[in-house]
Amino acid sequence: MTFPEILLEDDSLVAFDKPSGLALVPERRGARRGTLMDAVRERYGPAVANVHRLDAEASGIVLCAKTKEALDFLSGQFQSKTVSKTYQALVVLLPPGSPGADRTRVRTDLGALPETFSVDLALGEDEHRPGLVRVFMKRGGKPSATEFRVLEAFGRFAWVECRPLTGRMHQVRAHLAAAAAPVLNDRLYGDRESALLLSELKRGYKGRDEEKPLISRLALHAGGLGFVHPESRVRIELTAPLPKDLAIALKYLGKFARQQARPQR
Repeated sequence: MTFPEILLEDDSLVAFDKPSGLALVPERRGARRGTLMDAVRERYGPAVANVHRLDAEASGIVLCAKTKEALDFLSGQFQSKTVSKTYQALVVLLPPGSPGADRTRVRTDLGALPETFSVDLALGEDEHRPGLVRVFMKRGGKPSATEFRVLEAFGRFAWVECRPLTGRMHQVRAHLAAAAAPVLNDRLYGDRESALLLSELKRGYKGRDEEKPLISRLALHAGGLGFVHPESRVRIELTAPLPKDLAIALKYLGKFARQQARPQR
């Protein structure tokens, strides 16, 4: 395993830019495989602990504490919700009649997303799919809230900034799915049939027979994390650069999807 890029390191903590496909810790689903924390403890010793979680399919910032004192201080901030977390997601706007109605009333006509919106729906374990969560409309689940801002719109796709105000498992993914705008390539909560293909964007595209999607992994990136440093007590704002595959997908969407949206003269 190639060791991930280190975004910040000192005597108290170390932060990584985790690539998509690398599990942070052993997951409940699937066979045991090498994880980021296996590699971290091999390099730094058994005392290092991850402060929070990030889905294996997602990319972005993972923060680890090197000492118990740092772990307690950082974990306290996550528990008190004083940590700021920012994700970016490429979402698919589902058409009318798609499975999974819009429970949020964000898209009452299943049209474009508003520039800003929020989802405040309780989440809890899905009894029929162990290891996953579902929305609880009335009773049950735990209070969960996420704020969203559309950064760019590309017809049936949108590039969205996500700010979870609570820290439930799969929260961003479940809330976007409830808004009928699941993360692209979300095999757990999204539309398994949706794909971002260059042939659907570019007129006269050749090579359809051997075409692969522009992005084949979960299009979710943990791009920002803000917290108070356990030693200096200074506020730290970490950012993780956009992965190449997401950057390329946005480039093509910006170039061709906007052209299709222009009125014909």
